[in-house]
Amino acid sequence: MGFDSTASSLHAGSLVPIMAMVHLRRAGHRAIAVVGGGTTMVGDPSGKSEMRQMLDETTIRTQGQAILIQLARYLRFDGTNAIAVDNADWLLPLNYVAFLRDIGRHFSVNRMLAAEAYKLRLEKGLSFIEFNYQLLQAYDYLTLFRKYGCTLQMGGDDQWGNILAGVDLIRRVESGAAEALTFPLLTAASGAKMGKTGQGAVWLDADCFSPYDFYQYWVDCDDRDVGRFLKIFTLLPLDEVRRLETLKASEINEAKRILAFEATKITHGEVEAENARKAAAAAFGGGSLRASGRKGGHGTVVIPGGGETTASGKTDVMGDITVLPTTAIPRSRLEAGISPAGLFTEVGLTPSRREAKRMIEQGGLYVNDERIDSIERLLSIKDLGPDGGMLLKAGKKKVHRVVPG
Repeated sequence: MGFDSTASSLHAGSLVPIMAMVHLRRAGHRAIAVVGGGTTMVGDPSGKSEMRQMLDETTIRTQGQAILIQLARYLRFDGTNAIAVDNADWLLPLNYVAFLRDIGRHFSVNRMLAAEAYKLRLEKGLSFIEFNYQLLQAYDYLTLFRKYGCTLQMGGDDQWGNILAGVDLIRRVESGAAEALTFPLLTAASGAKMGKTGQGAVWLDADCFSPYDFYQYWVDCDDRDVGRFLKIFTLLPLDEVRRLETLKASEINEAKRILAFEATKITHGEVEAENARKAAAAAFGGGSLRASGRKGGHGTVVIPGGGETTASGKTDVMGDITVLPTTAIPRSRLEAGISPAGLFTEVGLTPSRREAKRMIEQGGLYVNDERIDSIERLLSIKDLGPDGGMLLKAGKKKVHRVVPG
């Protein structure tokens, strides 16, 4: 499966084919991850209404290395059962005229123009460089077939035409048999595109989207998606998934927390998953939060679940408060005092001051677990806790930490 280096991080929308590779690797197949150091210089027109931004070679190389680091967490490259390659190694040295004679002659322009990817772009304008992309991806498949005996290429549905072009090229040039496997765009039960939030993409890089935010993304999934997501995005045994699928009403939160923990563990490691679980449970479950001096995340977090409880019914969680999403507010503003409606809106806990005021009137906004009972009250330096910050909560699902900066 190929990954062009168009950004420094993959996002959750890429996880469906990635997890398919994980499962195939676990079943004994060899996984080959192709970083598109060469194809990124051309730009894939598939699924795009406009031409991609041209990136310089240094940026492409740097972003490709970052993507490989992310893929290594899933595929565990060992040089035997899972390997990583960069198509720049064989594409950039190509002699263009020789490539056209040896490879280009096998492609029908009429058939290429009939592909959905090119139909869409022809209306807006398709550049000649983009028109070459399918040839290069097909050549990737041929190269991997020759060098590694690769007979299956996978990708999203938008890659169907490109992958089939490689299948056909292998048949024509090597008289070999190869396969194509693509996955439909995954959407939530609500119809929302997988891997997207109101704040943007759910990146797999911890610096772009914190492990805590990543954990909360899964906890906040629709009840109707829990079973499906457990099957796709975790490695839990199917018997356990079936058990979790039977949970109803408030018990579904247990399944969501398990989904969030397992998905975060695969992407960020067990330590970060455990930190996120404890912080989320403590934030709303009555446990204690401690400061560790670590840098916090950014953005609004949704917490549908509760705390972790012991047999006695008491919450037994100590979470790292700096794992929570955090915004630094100038100390001078805190000393002067800020209206709660303004602050909650500023950090993204409420969409508007008007909504914040409505929630105050209904008793839905809190500072350090104390209900804000008046829109006239100011939040100030006096509200900072022993850890040096104040914890803002909107209803039962959103939390954000403010520190002086």
